[in-house]
Amino acid sequence: MRHLNEKIKVQVSNLTKSFGDLLVLNNVSFDVYEGEFLCIVGPTGCGKTTFLNSLTHLYEPTAGEILFEGEQVNLRKHNITYIFQEYSAMEWLTVRQNVRFGLEIKKNYKEIDKKVSDALELVGLSDFADYYPRQLSASMLQRVVIARAFATQPELLLMDEPYGQLDINLRFRLEDEVVRLCKQTNTTVIFITHNIEEAVYLGDRILVLTNKPTSIKEIVTDDLPRPRDIADPRFVAMRNRITDLIKWW
Repeated sequence: MRHLNEKIKVQVSNLTKSFGDLLVLNNVSFDVYEGEFLCIVGPTGCGKTTFLNSLTHLYEPTAGEILFEGEQVNLRKHNITYIFQEYSAMEWLTVRQNVRFGLEIKKNYKEIDKKVSDALELVGLSDFADYYPRQLSASMLQRVVIARAFATQPELLLMDEPYGQLDINLRFRLEDEVVRLCKQTNTTVIFITHNIEEAVYLGDRILVLTNKPTSIKEIVTDDLPRPRDIADPRFVAMRNRITDLIKWW
């Protein structure tokens, strides 16, 4: 249960998105609180990525609205960063240049060298700053993307299944790292995943979606203590509960 005095960062009101005759998002409404790690799960193809693309105006909503701190979302004004499913490090740039590129795109030139250095240190890549992506492991490539995101000091971080291509050990290490960084910087996160265990491991709350036409089936508060133990009976019970919610959509 969230406290009434907590600040609402993102407000989704009656969001509807159709593609021709196909109704994907059907009158979806919920709030995201400042500093919250919100995970969104649901059946494959239910519209999780469509929601993020609507938030960032890659898609224009058919109806309803998404507000950021009470205003219409404006990517030129609001500090929002999007980490996609695919690796997005640029092969022709070094690690340092990749991280710097995010700041340059946002025209955030103040103390740019320090911000880049700090971001590389946060993700443990300071010693690899002059390496190229082809010289890095999969885990390190994702760290580059995370460093680029955190260098901009985003108020809202959107993550769309960023660890889907990694093995389980790498995934858990990066998940721990992102939670640590987000709590350290008070970054608000909306994290899309099809992996229920990942959602329970990461989320402060878990938003469970139905199949298309998609609406919210339930919002589950995840108050398990951190760091979380996937063998903890409470963890297993919550994972099973969410599995059942999705299974019986």
